[in-house]
Amino acid sequence: MATIKRILVTGGAGFLGSYLCEKLVEDGHDVVCLDNFFTSQKSNVAQLLGRPNFELVRHDVTQAIWLEVDEIYNLACPAAPGHYQYNPIKTIKTSVLGAINVLGMAKRCRAKVLQASTSEVYGDPEVHPQPESYRGSVNTLGPRACYDEGKRAAETLFMDYHRMNRVKIRIVRIFNTYGPRMHPFDGRVVSNFIRQALEGKDITIFGDGEQTRSFCYRDDLVDGMMRMMNGPDDFIGPVNLGNPDEFTIRELAELVIEMTESKSKLVQKPLPADDPTRRQPDISLARARLGWEPKIELREGLRKTIDWFRSINVQDYRPPTPNFS
Repeated sequence: MATIKRILVTGGAGFLGSYLCEKLVEDGHDVVCLDNFFTSQKSNVAQLLGRPNFELVRHDVTQAIWLEVDEIYNLACPAAPGHYQYNPIKTIKTSVLGAINVLGMAKRCRAKVLQASTSEVYGDPEVHPQPESYRGSVNTLGPRACYDEGKRAAETLFMDYHRMNRVKIRIVRIFNTYGPRMHPFDGRVVSNFIRQALEGKDITIFGDGEQTRSFCYRDDLVDGMMRMMNGPDDFIGPVNLGNPDEFTIRELAELVIEMTESKSKLVQKPLPADDPTRRQPDISLARARLGWEPKIELREGLRKTIDWFRSINVQDYRPPTPNFS
């Protein structure tokens, strides 16, 4: 019989966190979902509220909380540029103070704790694709630094707690991910393009659209996180999780228009500061140590995501910030 664990998921009502909570509840674990609902929706976990092994707590991870847990997935932080730049000081506090609070809890409870880091730690990379050994090309003074540097500092804290206090840590670096439950106004390219296409509006492309991203479907990404948490104790990461298939932003926009049968036109706007020109993970380490690689191709994942966007009433979603267009 599998051991039932008490598991805390910070940011648990978010796009990825809610699906992770769902999987953990289905596996029979006692799950505490902690969220301050800045960029998330209670509706993401509404289907879990009646389950006896699920608990929802409205709380900000920058403030200490006293819980008894066996494992912690630390996902709390706004991840879309429009949201994390809206209050950059709060963003870096969420990464740094949040890491300190969950690491302190893990130390006290002797719990295992996983940090959801990001491909943004690589900045605008000069190495392609990006292996975990690459230290990044980052601008500490730019408008994205509150997120990039916050996540880098969190990785440092995780390693120091591991070295100094023997805290059992895991670090995953998440590349662009998409799927059902993305906030329609999160400002990410997939949600922007689908929402604009379904509404018949012009699709906004920043720059010439030739910058590339690699898009990983939600289910694959969460599977990778769970494999990392449950993986061998001698492998703490960091490990890249993402889809190595590379697409230009223009290719993505054209595919969304085709799949939604939209009449939308492409409109170019200036490229934001420090926007990476290329982003593609080297997932050799994840393949070797976790036996993990994405299974869902972009067209299949987009179909599922578009179906979900068609099923919701966008008016039920509150834009978290004014920066969503």
